[in-house]
Amino acid sequence: MRRWLAIPLAIAVAWLLFTLSPLWSLYNLADAVRRHDAAYVETHVNFRTLRLSLVRQIVAAVRVATDADEDLDPKDRQRLNEAAYGLALALAESLVTPDTVIDLLDDGWPEKLDLRKPEGARTTGLSIRNAGRLMSYYAAAEMRGFRAVVIPIPPEGPRAQRTRIRLRLRGFTWRLADIEMADALRGEIAAKLARALAKARINAGGGAK
Repeated sequence: MRRWLAIPLAIAVAWLLFTLSPLWSLYNLADAVRRHDAAYVETHVNFRTLRLSLVRQIVAAVRVATDADEDLDPKDRQRLNEAAYGLALALAESLVTPDTVIDLLDDGWPEKLDLRKPEGARTTGLSIRNAGRLMSYYAAAEMRGFRAVVIPIPPEGPRAQRTRIRLRLRGFTWRLADIEMADALRGEIAAKLARALAKARINAGGGAK
């Protein structure tokens, strides 16, 4: 009887240890962000998947903004949505570098992009000073199968004010594969692109005359 009980117990312990394994990578990432260690970030971030994710997030946010503009006719809305992809791709290229990833994670807002932070917006960066803080991240983490885990930053607080990162297991190492921007940041980027698109639309209209 004890032998049969030992098998599920061993499986439970193994799963617990596995779910704890991303914490070491998370701690090292937080330490690299604190020290502004671009070399570490460069080797522990999947920039290709991160770039594609940010493009999708930005385009989706711009689409929401243009769909809410009742002054746009369907053809103009379609043109703006198509142009948004090119602008989002260019913006993602500037966002996805070791320095800008550090800039984003250290306080939840990329200061180098010169984006206006909305009044009242609260952003918090990835900071792990002690084991207790590390366990707060563990409690909030969501395992996605055996190879991915999503971790909110900060682990507490409203979802709209949190950045969410996804670590993915590659070999024996957890690497940063995705950053889901907080709603305030995503909205400000979308607003900035929408203004650029509107300006281009006005200039094009003026030139056509």
